[in-house]
Amino acid sequence: MKVLQLVTSPRPFFDQQVAALEARGVDCTVLEVPGEHGGASGRSAVEYARLYSKLLSEVRSMSYDLVHANYGLVAPFALAQPTRPVVVTLWGTDLMGEQSWLRSVSRHSARRANAAIVPSRTMARELATDHRLIPFGVDTDLFRPMARAHAREYINWETDRPVALFPYDRTRSVKDFSRARRLVERADIDIDLRTVSGVAHETMPYYMNASDVLLVTSKRESGPMVVKEAAACNLPVVSTDVGFVRETVRGVTNCVVSDSDGALLGGLERAVENGGRSDGRDSIDGLAVESLGERLHGLYRGLLGREEALGNPTGVSHDV
Repeated sequence: MKVLQLVTSPRPFFDQQVAALEARGVDCTVLEVPGEHGGASGRSAVEYARLYSKLLSEVRSMSYDLVHANYGLVAPFALAQPTRPVVVTLWGTDLMGEQSWLRSVSRHSARRANAAIVPSRTMARELATDHRLIPFGVDTDLFRPMARAHAREYINWETDRPVALFPYDRTRSVKDFSRARRLVERADIDIDLRTVSGVAHETMPYYMNASDVLLVTSKRESGPMVVKEAAACNLPVVSTDVGFVRETVRGVTNCVVSDSDGALLGGLERAVENGGRSDGRDSIDGLAVESLGERLHGLYRGLLGREEALGNPTGVSHDV
């Protein structure tokens, strides 16, 4: 099976998705939007036109079985080629972000695709067309529990204090670092608030295991994947009620999801007092990236008439 994967810019969870599919014998070619993308700057219409030209050339020259558009921005280009079935996966900000035109494009593309996928129940409730719920997976070999002392030594954190990890650039207003700092300052126990951003993905498990609690105070999120990664490391999560956080950590010990400062403060204190560990790795169903690969492969095969599709079909008439 040959699949052409379209993406604006690869992310670690997307790279893991491709690797999981290839481990199942799916031959994936990744086609990225040309040009540089960083911060608030986007690519130009000319660069998206170049993407479409490359897409048509690929489809004409290679015997792809289907095209998989990953993110709403690239979905219209996948649908504009007339010869291959199209799968669309919406990532979050395309369906639930602030840009109304992107939300409209994403919903329209999901309706026209041969199959549409969302990674969370929160997103499923926002998409009024038939779709499948296939959560993003985490590399549980990379994100794993390890001794806190070892992790702190690896990243050169010389402290005996409990650490609350703020996993974002503190200057991004949507992440609301000032609220995180205020919560830590109000805590009845001594907590060291530390931020991390821009580090290699492979290093993040060390920062998580060096910490006692993951603190997310975002005003808005489409995910975030960092919560699943923390769960895989058995790191407690204290978070505002954004994205798919609530559904991810429901039932996991030492985790709190709330928009109340009082509840978040209590969660911080309890997470530290209880030793800074959760049971997220064992409690979250389908956490590993292998589950994502299995469900996507099943969906592809079902779409091509090769076997019954796997995954959880959802739609406007289903309880999601």
